[in-house]
Amino acid sequence: MAPSAMTRWTTSLSEAQPVPYWLDDPGKPHPEPALTGAETCDLLVVGGGYSGLWTALIAKERDPQREVVLLEGREVGWAASGRNGGFCAASLTHGLANGLTRWPDEIRKLEELGARNLDEIEAAVARYSLDCDFERSGEIDVATEPHQAAELGEWHEELRERGLADGIEFLDADAVREQVDSPTFLAGLHDRRGVAMLHPAKLAWGLKRACLRLGVRVYEHTPALALKAYGAGMAVRTPYGSVRARKVALATNIFPNLVKRVRAYTVPVYDYALMTEPLSADQLASVGWKNRQGLGDSANQFHYFRLSADNRILWGGYDAIYPYGGRVRAEYDDRPETYAKLAGHFFTCFPQLEGVRFTHAWGGAIDTCSRFSAFFGTAHHGKVAYAAGYTGLGVGATRFGADVMLDLLAGERTERTELEMVRKKPLPFPPEPFAWTGIALTKWSLARADAHGGRRNLWLKTMDKLGLGFDS
Repeated sequence: MAPSAMTRWTTSLSEAQPVPYWLDDPGKPHPEPALTGAETCDLLVVGGGYSGLWTALIAKERDPQREVVLLEGREVGWAASGRNGGFCAASLTHGLANGLTRWPDEIRKLEELGARNLDEIEAAVARYSLDCDFERSGEIDVATEPHQAAELGEWHEELRERGLADGIEFLDADAVREQVDSPTFLAGLHDRRGVAMLHPAKLAWGLKRACLRLGVRVYEHTPALALKAYGAGMAVRTPYGSVRARKVALATNIFPNLVKRVRAYTVPVYDYALMTEPLSADQLASVGWKNRQGLGDSANQFHYFRLSADNRILWGGYDAIYPYGGRVRAEYDDRPETYAKLAGHFFTCFPQLEGVRFTHAWGGAIDTCSRFSAFFGTAHHGKVAYAAGYTGLGVGATRFGADVMLDLLAGERTERTELEMVRKKPLPFPPEPFAWTGIALTKWSLARADAHGGRRNLWLKTMDKLGLGFDS
């Protein structure tokens, strides 16, 4: 990157605040008081992100008389649920390609359940008046290299042959640039109904209000410190009190699971994003984007981008940073070298927007597992359930995960609990230094494949055969 270009692009970051745009909102609700003293309940939910909020809400919908308590260590929606790109996908499997590779015999059922789950999220947005800028606008996967364009065309043809292409359209260069205009776009695959765009923090805050209205007792600034059996139920210790519950749902995702044997299945991957100032009418017209779809490019090191309700562009992805030892620390949430890289990529994609400034730049940890999609389980003789490993596609799939956890806690056999995806777990990550070395080699190999026509080296081919991967 030439010094003059670097200066031009980094100038756009000069006033960017190092905080998530979505959380920088004057309408942010006040936190509920922390728990002090002893509580008892039928169901305790640990974690106040989407996974925990949906679990608490659906538990009350299933049984309004059930006493439900939710504990959040900081504030509802402060972590991944308030920092993500706001892509709410129907896919439960981190995309159709990943699902087809891992569960080919179940893919139709998984796609059906995913579509139903997204419909139910849309219905809940209406039912509870969740003011979260929900738009069922779809998504376009774009090719920016000739080999990616060929691969998208071949993939679309394969989906047609398998009868899985309903609502998915292949776009050539002219067609994709008619939707969103970038000189880098060579082709696209347009999923018209399978993705919604939303304001992620407002969704979390709205779910919290809905839970409170249904009688869920929510305690914020109340981390769960320890979990143990207590009589016929479970007990969780907190800094100023404790909770005794018949059943417990653990929805802590990337944060250390209270069931220690679950921890090896996830690693934290740090993802980063920028948000522009609102585009003027002329700037927006220069890009097109009349249908407001979300977009993602087809590289291994990919970008995701979308419009906000006030016509800002969120631009994120590409760098996926794994800290040695798998530590989750606030200092990793800010990474200026990645912001500079992302700014350069943004103006390469949209040169017509040169001069636009970024107002926010932020990052955060994603709970990544080796199969890229959520896994589930129980502990303490079925009194505790957990779900984790959403790998960046949890905005929609966490609602499905909530249903799975509640099914498991009820001891019910359902169409969800019968899935191989639910019954089996991914391979765990190895201890250090093997985890860091393997992830570093995988990242290097993925970058090399992007630079060499998508050709995967021996390491990636071996990982493919083993069903292992690394992604954000």
